[in-house]
Amino acid sequence: MDVPALIARQLKALPDKPGVYLWKNAAGEIVYVGKAKSLRARVPSYFGPEGDSTPERAALVRQIAELETIIAPNEAQALLLENNLIKEHKPRFNIRLTDDKSYPRVAVTVTEPFPRVLVVRRVNIPGARYFGPYTDVATLRQTLKIIRRIFTVRSCHWDLPHDAPNRPCLDYHIERCRAPCVGYQSEADYRRMIDDVLLFLEGKTVDVRTRLREAQLRDALKWLDQLEQPQTVELVGGGDADAIGLARDGDDACGVVLRVRDGRLIARDHRFLENVEHAAEGAVLAAFLVRCYLPLEARARHALLPFAPEDLDTLQQVAPDIDWHVPQRGTFAKLAQLADQNARHLLDSLKIESFDIDERSADPVFALGRDLGLAAVPRSFVCIDISTNQGRDTVGSLVWFEAGRPKKAEYRRFRIRGAPQDDFAAVHEVVTRYLGRRISEAKGLPDLVVIDGGKGQLGAALDAARALGQDKLPIVSLAKQQEEVFLAGHSDPLRLSRRSPSLKLLQRARDEAHRFAVSYSRKRRAQRTITSALLAIPGVGPNRRRALLERFGSLAGVKTATPAEIAALPGFSTTLAERILDRLQARP
Repeated sequence: MDVPALIARQLKALPDKPGVYLWKNAAGEIVYVGKAKSLRARVPSYFGPEGDSTPERAALVRQIAELETIIAPNEAQALLLENNLIKEHKPRFNIRLTDDKSYPRVAVTVTEPFPRVLVVRRVNIPGARYFGPYTDVATLRQTLKIIRRIFTVRSCHWDLPHDAPNRPCLDYHIERCRAPCVGYQSEADYRRMIDDVLLFLEGKTVDVRTRLREAQLRDALKWLDQLEQPQTVELVGGGDADAIGLARDGDDACGVVLRVRDGRLIARDHRFLENVEHAAEGAVLAAFLVRCYLPLEARARHALLPFAPEDLDTLQQVAPDIDWHVPQRGTFAKLAQLADQNARHLLDSLKIESFDIDERSADPVFALGRDLGLAAVPRSFVCIDISTNQGRDTVGSLVWFEAGRPKKAEYRRFRIRGAPQDDFAAVHEVVTRYLGRRISEAKGLPDLVVIDGGKGQLGAALDAARALGQDKLPIVSLAKQQEEVFLAGHSDPLRLSRRSPSLKLLQRARDEAHRFAVSYSRKRRAQRTITSALLAIPGVGPNRRRALLERFGSLAGVKTATPAEIAALPGFSTTLAERILDRLQARP
């Protein structure tokens, strides 16, 4: 890799000391800040074999035009200096906190006949009313939660009333929308509700409360009154600890700190990070700890980590008052797992609710979670197909999907021997056997189970899950004729748009499971054809048939063999070899 002349001279003069290095582009802008235990050992590596180890690293190296270094007394001081410089200059190639972006706002599209409530980061919707910006993501999320709990604002993107669906979406059935799209709510009534939303966003909650009381929405008021009450969770054992969790999704990450005091979970802090896609797990965790956890006041003596971060020794020098643990069992391990679960939940919610709308719409997994009304993004799901092998055996084929893609290690078949049975019983048995195996092996269950079939097949799957104590497991079925989605607890099916990414993902899962089942049936039929053809020849029993197939691989291979090749097998003669070839070549 070519090194600019100026940089080459600077590299030769680097000291073998800890410090911070700043890469700058041709315009003199700082594009990356890093720290090193030894500047002499670390900095030249950018122009070595690992210089293009990731697309992001290669892009950084292409922009490098200037180097600046700052020597620090020790590695701990270099870590703190690195953090301060990143906060000051916000380099584009460093992991960043998401509040480096423009702060989000709430926009109400008041000029539309049926306005929507959106989260945006740019003020570019003509005629919309904006509220914010919100510097605290938690406050914005709380505001949205209240609006969606009390008011029935539509969440769709139809250009009402000019462009509308044929029937209400799932939000109508779960009472989150009154379906103005199909005329169930008038424009005047919807506008009155939007007026209440605007009052709420303006902070005129007294007026909103009065109007809510007039509408006798006491449950909503009770929920609103309780929203700010502090909650605590009792835990086994006493003492203080901070449990830290981390979740990543593409370029985004979420770090969580659960504060446990006197054995009770009393608070949760979290921050979102971006630009982490090509960073190592340990580096992302270290960035969260240095930039978000260490600045917190009243830290506990014990910090429970999901795994060892990068530069753990340096962290111990920076914060000698903290005992860093990566617990493997017991109460501390359960706390660390709980922190990880919270981090995943927050990151999923960030994606599935309002942020990064363009990215979410392009990802069918998030669209599927939204359209099915799931509580969590279906990152992992299975699809089950039932097929009958020419009236002999019933076979259930199952394919596991991760992030919308089939996982090669999770293609499974469940052969149900005996007389053919109806699909309902077959679905029940396959779901029972599969979930039972996952439970007995202490493996995690999927976020969603998809059944190829209609309402009857769905009922059979729900019965099987309920019998295993998994009645909370989301299960749906996809009926092929009309491409209808049947949901538990709903009498009418959900009909998604033919262009819907959710429907396309379900169809892909169904088709893959069916393809897997069909390939198995074809293989079985081919084996039976070979077996019947060879066993029909006098003098060829099961042992000789096995020897022929092991030597020549297939029926076609036997046909093309010479009498001498067949006669060379143990137990075969030239006469038998000629008889076998005569019989096979006489077959059509």
